[in-house]
Amino acid sequence: MANLTHFDDQGAAHMVDVSGKAVTARIATARGRVVMAPETIAIIEQGRAKKGDVLSVARLAGIMGAKKTPDLIPLCHPLTITKVSVTLNYVDNGIEIEATVKTTGQTGVEMEALTAVNIAALTVYDMVKAVDKTMQITDVRVILKDGGKSGRLEAE
Repeated sequence: MANLTHFDDQGAAHMVDVSGKAVTARIATARGRVVMAPETIAIIEQGRAKKGDVLSVARLAGIMGAKKTPDLIPLCHPLTITKVSVTLNYVDNGIEIEATVKTTGQTGVEMEALTAVNIAALTVYDMVKAVDKTMQITDVRVILKDGGKSGRLEAE
């Protein structure tokens, strides 16, 4: 477990000490998808979902999720987030969600971006589950990370 930073020498989970790390500008973008039936997409596009404006509510939920990440993931550091953007776009088989989170600090914001995407996706699911029980949340991953010692990483 020597390579896993969230475990000490005895294998116990702990919060990583980032006090010695440089303060740098950091950004992370995550992306995911909610796959659904064409009829469900039409309901959302036409504003016929009984719970309201699905994309607007999901966007706000994603932003809130990013801000609450350290409350949800036990070993995440509370961060001063300087920007969160969440976009939801229609794709052939559903809705694609992308979240970008920025901070200036000693640790990255990948978990915040991933949380934003997942919470937005769960909100889409919740708002239309009455009409489509077969939806799937898929392909959630970090597509960009920049800042800190490891520098810039982009998914293919």
